[in-house]
Amino acid sequence: MSVAKLDEKGRLALPKELRERLEIGSKVLVINAGTHIKIIPLPKDPFKVLEGGFTTRKSFQQLRRQAEESVSKEVQR
Repeated sequence: MSVAKLDEKGRLALPKELRERLEIGSKVLVINAGTHIKIIPLPKDPFKVLEGGFTTRKSFQQLRRQAEESVSKEVQR
């Protein structure tokens, strides 16, 4: 555990040892969790992380179109 300070502009700098230990790159997801925040490191290449996670014979365009249609139907409800 470590304590980090906000600078005069409200920016937070994560200590180098923490960034290195958690392999944090240049982007993180910041989530407002009510009384606290969560900082989740984002992978440099999110598609590479997903590689092999599922198999499909559909192209990316087909999957995207299907997702957009599903969202459109959900919004209309």
